[in-house]
Amino acid sequence: MDSSSYPILEFDPAREAMIEPSRVYPPLDVPEHCVICFFKDVVEKVVNAKKASIAVTHHWEDGPHPLYKIEHEGKSLAFIHPGVGAPMAAGILEDAVARGCRKFMVCGGCGVLEKGLAVGHLIVVSSAVRDEGTSYHYLPPGREVTANPLGVAALEKVLEQKHLPHVIGKTWTTDAPYRETSAKIALRKNEGCLTVEMEAASFMAVAEFRKVILGQVLYGGDDLSGEEWSDRDWVSRSDVRWNLFWLAAGACLSL
Repeated sequence: MDSSSYPILEFDPAREAMIEPSRVYPPLDVPEHCVICFFKDVVEKVVNAKKASIAVTHHWEDGPHPLYKIEHEGKSLAFIHPGVGAPMAAGILEDAVARGCRKFMVCGGCGVLEKGLAVGHLIVVSSAVRDEGTSYHYLPPGREVTANPLGVAALEKVLEQKHLPHVIGKTWTTDAPYRETSAKIALRKNEGCLTVEMEAASFMAVAEFRKVILGQVLYGGDDLSGEEWSDRDWVSRSDVRWNLFWLAAGACLSL
């Protein structure tokens, strides 16, 4: 373990922790394919439309997080809402891995750093700048983490088959959305970040550590590319959110 003056850099490569998920949550008969969806409204809609059953419920301090399962395209598919923010989202991913899920697709929204990315434009995450804390407990210190190429390829294939405009690129994962200053935004843009969000780097770090496949697709939301922030009423795009869930589902089941 690195004896650094900065605790976040004291990475410990030990494979087992005091609270090891596989010991706390024994494996169950759950689908190996799982969609992690940030849209709670969509999760509830899918539950009702597909008459989803609950495979298992994980309880966190904010309440229950059910791992649902349905049949889709002739296969069994799990899905779950991960909460918001890297620590909780990473914990929910850990829970799902411990239960037996092995192939993941994440769908969510993001702020855009490039002016040309309209509301609803799709972005496949290829890498993330690690400006959060969770990933540093899963991987040695580093500036970026790279997405699993199998996850990226699966998303790209589905999007191309459906002739949907999209880009593949780097995101900026931060713990502090209210500290996205103009200088920080300029710095991230200069190193190639197209978007900003709060979980991607942690998801990729957990997936790499646990040796599971994970891909992530985002849709362009609020705009941070100009002199002033614009909300662009991005959370109201119900059709985009609904369709993105099924795109992620198709990509996940193709793995």
